[in-house]
Amino acid sequence: MNKPVTLEKPSPQFPTIDDGVRIGHVHLKVADLQRSLDFYCGVLGFTLTTTYPGAAFISAGGYHHHIGLNTWESKGGHPPPPGTTGLFHTAILYPTRPALADALHRVIEAGLQLDGASDHGVSEALYLRDPDENGVELYWDRPKEQWPHQPDGSLSMFTRRLDLEDLLRQREG
Repeated sequence: MNKPVTLEKPSPQFPTIDDGVRIGHVHLKVADLQRSLDFYCGVLGFTLTTTYPGAAFISAGGYHHHIGLNTWESKGGHPPPPGTTGLFHTAILYPTRPALADALHRVIEAGLQLDGASDHGVSEALYLRDPDENGVELYWDRPKEQWPHQPDGSLSMFTRRLDLEDLLRQREG
């Protein structure tokens, strides 16, 4: 884990955001809608909920959509070159370690390469790329009471190699 960044000038001080706020969905520009659906629905297992010309919306568990995919400004396009700004990755939270193990199995069966696999103490994560080179993190959070802490009570996240064989042994069914 990187050390915290020291800001050159102080940030504006506002009240903290409401504890109930969550990230609701991500909308990705893609070059080929079917190719993206093959990855997100075919490999990862999301369900297509609705389509519009040049766009598709997918979800897990019947939600209206967790991910939007569109070609409105990107049909046939190319990923941004390295060294440019943009989305680093979309993080997909799995409810349990066995569910993450199943995701790993799907990725392996599809013949996809992982960019990395890490144990962060608070979570375990798999990193890969979608067909448009967008970063994708598949992870599960350990229960809060298992998170590592410093003696002063602050969170003690780290990055260690994740044992993929051990994770696969957790797969249900």
